[in-house]
Amino acid sequence: MSSLVDKSLAIKEEVNGLGCFRLHETMREYTNLKLQEANEGDLLQERYVGHYRTRCRQSADQAWSRTLEWLAWTELEIDNIRSILQRCIVRADAQLGLEIAGSMSYYWIMRATTESVRWLDELFASSPGSTHTQARACRLRGWLSLLQVDPITARSWLARAVAAARETGPLSLLSESLTTAANAETVAGETVAARRFLDEAEVLSQQLNDYPATVGVIQARVVEAMFQGDRDAARKASLEGMRLSREVGDLYMLGQMLLNVGLVAMMGDELEVSKLQFLEALRVAQQVDDRTAQFFLLTALGWHAANSSQARLAARLLGAAETVGAGAGSSTAGPFVPMVAAAKGLASEVLGTAKFDTEFEAGKRLSRDEAVRLALGASEHVELPGAAGAGAGPLAKRELEVARLIAEGMTNKQIAARLFISDRTVATHVGHILNKLGFNSRAEVAGWIGPPRP
Repeated sequence: MSSLVDKSLAIKEEVNGLGCFRLHETMREYTNLKLQEANEGDLLQERYVGHYRTRCRQSADQAWSRTLEWLAWTELEIDNIRSILQRCIVRADAQLGLEIAGSMSYYWIMRATTESVRWLDELFASSPGSTHTQARACRLRGWLSLLQVDPITARSWLARAVAAARETGPLSLLSESLTTAANAETVAGETVAARRFLDEAEVLSQQLNDYPATVGVIQARVVEAMFQGDRDAARKASLEGMRLSREVGDLYMLGQMLLNVGLVAMMGDELEVSKLQFLEALRVAQQVDDRTAQFFLLTALGWHAANSSQARLAARLLGAAETVGAGAGSSTAGPFVPMVAAAKGLASEVLGTAKFDTEFEAGKRLSRDEAVRLALGASEHVELPGAAGAGAGPLAKRELEVARLIAEGMTNKQIAARLFISDRTVATHVGHILNKLGFNSRAEVAGWIGPPRP
């Protein structure tokens, strides 16, 4: 191409002093050379786009099994990929743009939720693309809406994904679309539709017998069980998913399953177990720079800290999570909303509203890296205040919390709702409290705690 440029410049220099006939002949030659330059430029551009189209398509199949290598390549090439997506929008080439954007799902989900929504929406607006391309892109768009806690929008996109996948296949894409659609229906409270999608996906996963289809079904089972409050089913499915994701090296799904196990443990008041799972999940999220997972894990660890008498740490982590969530384009949903509210309420009760607000704002000012380091390395202990005899006494931290709520006149059911534990766990704590203090009634516990704080 450089030789053409050199020749065209030489021709332009010859123009001066030439006769009319020779001038026209020279200009025709110059015009032909410029057309060749343009054609070569277009050809080079097409080859450039074709290279990234092929590379993205190949890398999509490697993302779950070679996550770190795939992410390293993506981080190096993301600006080139963005320029191609912009070119597709300008030229209304949604077919190519949606194909490339859809192949980048792991990157968008972990690091650029809001940006990817913009790309997909602009590409869909420029042209719908083929049915096959729509299936993958619509599934990704619905998945992103779920992360943004917009199940209504998610259901619409995923219905399109399922319909397109039924029409064009392959079965693996249909299975993935069905499980994501099942999650959206569950979050939206449409349990019958969710079960219908999940049942079909389970049949397909048995036919396919491959990892992506299997782990997608497992995750959908976990989501369903979580929203139904079935901790045993959620734990069983999460442990199965954790084993499979470790075996194949899928770091993204491993982090999800560790988070699941931690949440189930927290819901069962297994504080030490939950913390170990949350911290391992956060280390995985840090390793792959999964910003969405970091948001959920900072929130979970804030919840844990509030329930472990670490109110100051809880306030900071919850504040940091709010900032990280805003940056990642994610927020909590379903049964986790009251969990977060309960954590804020408990920490605020211990610190007082003014102190809690100060610590929460301090957490919001932390960078994402600072927040993750705080969660991984922080250690503090704040005793719950109570009567003189209740400050450290014979009661464990959780028993002391239950005793204080008894003193406020709460029933076991109300205490369970406040602390987000089961009625049975509350009853066990009450029995331990009575035994340790040598009391026979809740009134005696209330008297030992003393009057509520003003």
